[in-house]
Amino acid sequence: MIVAPAIPDRDLQQDVERFLYDEAALIDERRFWEWVELFTDDVRYWMPLRETIEGNPDGLHGDDELAISIIDDDKDFLKTRIGRLDSGFAHAETPPSRTRHLITNVRLMSLSGDDLTVHSNFHVYQSRVERIDYQFFGRREDRLRRTDGQFKIAFRKIVLDQTVLPRTLSTFF
Repeated sequence: MIVAPAIPDRDLQQDVERFLYDEAALIDERRFWEWVELFTDDVRYWMPLRETIEGNPDGLHGDDELAISIIDDDKDFLKTRIGRLDSGFAHAETPPSRTRHLITNVRLMSLSGDDLTVHSNFHVYQSRVERIDYQFFGRREDRLRRTDGQFKIAFRKIVLDQTVLPRTLSTFF
């Protein structure tokens, strides 16, 4: 069965897609300080741990349940991570990775006031020191907020499809 978009507004769909594509380009171009300004001051940037659990095919705990997170950052901590990348002391990123973020299947799910819930899929390719590469697949659940006529990310939940990760996870999603 094909499910129609929750919000059938082509102009809004195109605006959201452009925003997400431009955001991905900022990461790939290592323009992290510009990227972090796409987030609201009260953002939650969250990647819950995904486990293989009998009776739970998705492998995720509910949003309100106590669960281990791989990442659970606010804007200040995102800035700290970016500052560390700039410091030269982030050994997992010396020399810096090359990344490519592909964002697909963008769906507008709901609109509540100034907040727009958007789901999308991603493929992130990360190449390290000419001999190591990683590929990440998954989905994102974003809450975008219009602020001064611009979208800002007020919430991002990143759900990786894989459960085995590299020892150091040094890219943004």
